[in-house]
Amino acid sequence: MQIEYGSEVVDKSGKVLGTINYIIRDTWTSEIRKFMIRKKLPDKDLMFSPQDVLEATKSKIKVNISINEQGENV
Repeated sequence: MQIEYGSEVVDKSGKVLGTINYIIRDTWTSEIRKFMIRKKLPDKDLMFSPQDVLEATKSKIKVNISINEQGENV
């Protein structure tokens, strides 16, 4: 799975959520455990795990939720 800094993240309906600016890796295996999407204030940053990913390319990540399921305004 290709998850890289700066990749655009969209929800399952195609709405842009932001870009990846932080990746948390397992210290033993180097596998990605979580990644963070930085949001502009006053919105909160979003955290996802690789299990939340539907599709991934080098420049775009599609996650398996929609912003409405989180109950947040973007």
